Amino acid sequence: MTTPGGTTANVAADQYTYVAAPKPVITKISPTSGPTTGGTTRDDHRDWVHGATKVAFGTLAATSFKVVSSTQITAVSPAQAAGAQYVP
Repeated sequence: MTTPGGTTANVAADQYTYVAAPKPVITKISPTSGPTTGGTTRDDHRDWVHGATKVAFGTLAATSFKVVSSTQITAVSPAQAAGAQYVP
């Protein structure tokens, strides 16, 4: 800090650290499956969803999604081939 009397010394007590936002961790997904034609609304419960900009089913983006609360997102599945997909 600088005042007319001078500038404070650079000491540990004067430090401010910027940290990256935490990555959300999924705690529950419901339902856990749906048809290959897509259109299933999936409920994700995560420990933190503030500022979510994308929801995916594997490599494909959800058809739409809505942040319901600070810990819940609903997302609509896209059409996709049969098989398990990672939910990032």
